[in-house]
Amino acid sequence: MSSYNIIGRNLKRQQQKLSRKQKGSQNRTKAKQKVAKVYSKTARCREDFLHKLSRKIVNENQVIAVENLNVKGMVRNPKLAKAISDVGWGMFSTMLKYKAEWEGKTYIEVDRFFASSKTCHVCLNRVDSLSLDIRQWQCQHCETCHDRDVNAAQNIRNEALRILSLGTSDTAWGGSVRQPGKTSVLLDAVPVESGSPILANGRVG
Repeated sequence: MSSYNIIGRNLKRQQQKLSRKQKGSQNRTKAKQKVAKVYSKTARCREDFLHKLSRKIVNENQVIAVENLNVKGMVRNPKLAKAISDVGWGMFSTMLKYKAEWEGKTYIEVDRFFASSKTCHVCLNRVDSLSLDIRQWQCQHCETCHDRDVNAAQNIRNEALRILSLGTSDTAWGGSVRQPGKTSVLLDAVPVESGSPILANGRVG
């Protein structure tokens, strides 16, 4: 079991203890302090993990492609809010961006309205709808079976390569890597072998 999971279980335990303490009591104050300490440790562990992962991604790839997502809107969904907040997408995106700038790597954002999940990366056939609970699907045109997130990542990679071929993107070093009026967000990095020219991310939506 990872240290992050252990901390999560400890946080749940401390929160349960806090809920049983009488309001206004000294024991409740002490319980609040313990919960606050666990929260702080959780935040430090998350930040440390994101720093290491973003450093690995930037070191191993010349081009990083991410999908521009509306995180503020997504956290309004009560079913997704906790999971999205826990993984720190916005923080991860920021780390990727400034580390790419420092190393002079290319950082590309694919528009959030690009149908990465609903498009078959093999034949480019697009399904009309694909609800969030469907994690695997089969293309009716070419009959390819897709993992939702892997297919989305491949589509984002291909779209980033298309953008690069048009010469419309800037390298992070000395150039604008963010589309005007949009916030950079990475959902889920899909690492590739060391030395690969590009890294793309999948998506949940």
